[in-house]
Amino acid sequence: MKNKSKSGFLIGKRLYLRALKKEDLTCIQKWSNDPEIRKLIGEAAPMSQAEADKFFERVDNDNTREWFVIVIKENDRVIGERGLLRMFPAWRTTDISIIIEEKDAWGKGYGTEAILLLLDYAFRYLKFHRVAIGVVGFNEKAIHFWEKVGFKKEGIQRDGYYYNNKYYDFVMMSLLDHEFLELYRGSNR
Repeated sequence: MKNKSKSGFLIGKRLYLRALKKEDLTCIQKWSNDPEIRKLIGEAAPMSQAEADKFFERVDNDNTREWFVIVIKENDRVIGERGLLRMFPAWRTTDISIIIEEKDAWGKGYGTEAILLLLDYAFRYLKFHRVAIGVVGFNEKAIHFWEKVGFKKEGIQRDGYYYNNKYYDFVMMSLLDHEFLELYRGSNR
């Protein structure tokens, strides 16, 4: 695969994705304790240090997920996280997640670059057929982002998210391998 280096990183033009390390938990915990971030991504509660440690152990030992941090090449700054979860190779399907948690990195194209690296890895390297995500229904920016990179709405999970004493829908979206390859044929990703 073109963008997978010998060290296991996924390398882009401005970013690289690397495996989550224990020392990244400081960022993960900080981001998980930001109410604005939690609301947008569907996290119900802040994360304690013990919960951060459990998260790391779960990610590190779970063969149905691959988790990365998103790092700016220029200064090695971690700005977010992303991963594949509920990977089921027998059905060639997986779910995906991406979060740019550093707010000063929003709107600069980092999310698009990171997701295209991950999708390329999922479709071209891991040979998945379908990648799916559930997006909190009121997060119109996220829905637009997923549509921009090629995902299609496929349904609504009514009242699938409970936050701050209120129910919200999840918008279920997916992208298939041939759709991705058609959209990004000849791309250097």
